[in-house]
Amino acid sequence: MSNIYTRRQFLKKGLKSLFTTVLASSLGYFYARYVEPKWLQITKHTITHPLIPKSFDNIKIVQFSDTHIGHSFDIDHFRVVASKLNELEPDIVFFTGDLIDNPSIFPSPDELIPILYNIKAPLGKFSIYGNHDHGGYGSDIYRDVMINSNFTTLLNESIEIKKEKGKIIVVGLDDIMLGRPDFTGAFEKITGDHYTIALVHEPDVAPRVASFGAHLQLSGHTHGGQIQFPFLGPIITPPLGKDYPEGKFTIGATNTLLYVNRGLGTTRLPFRFLSRPEISVYTLKSI
Repeated sequence: MSNIYTRRQFLKKGLKSLFTTVLASSLGYFYARYVEPKWLQITKHTITHPLIPKSFDNIKIVQFSDTHIGHSFDIDHFRVVASKLNELEPDIVFFTGDLIDNPSIFPSPDELIPILYNIKAPLGKFSIYGNHDHGGYGSDIYRDVMINSNFTTLLNESIEIKKEKGKIIVVGLDDIMLGRPDFTGAFEKITGDHYTIALVHEPDVAPRVASFGAHLQLSGHTHGGQIQFPFLGPIITPPLGKDYPEGKFTIGATNTLLYVNRGLGTTRLPFRFLSRPEISVYTLKSI
């Protein structure tokens, strides 16, 4: 009788383990596919620096990135995100690249224009190219969408943002992977006298950006790896997104700050796990 009981007990335990594994796998798949990709996180950061003008004290910058519209991020969801951006009441908006996942096959880029246009930022909306914006012969598509959406797309150039008697400088580099980045041209007007923010899609060029005098670099590209494991972090990160996969870093002797935004969409695989989509809010503080 003991052998029969043991065999029965073994079978029950095995079936229980199998059921638990299947259930965990199913729940994990559902969570990573349908829950976390839309579980938006708003991260808030305070930026202090002696070169931030008094007139920019408490100015709010909002960064969004890597929507990859058309992969698993649809236009309706983009409307929801744009509404959330406006709820944050930004003074300045930065988009750091990869608007459409594959521009050459996306059927309706013009539908994005009113959504982007209705994002409000009294001191300006600025964008740069990501690798997907150039990919699939998408450079002109992206440029036209952003121009018609009242975004200023910075292509190896800088621009002044003025408020009262103060100003800050924003530098935008072309995409490092598929564009034609020109560091010297982008920073040629930078003297070091004004607080300077660099928009660069790929984060791993941060040491070079710091050497040109940027005080803050904002990047995307990595998606935080999309899938992370506890204690291990991101399992796979893209080229030029391996050294700085997400979050805050201090770069070099210049103490340049780098923030890497996890983005909003997904690419290749429609999953996120322990890497929630992110909108970043930066509040400037004059000291």
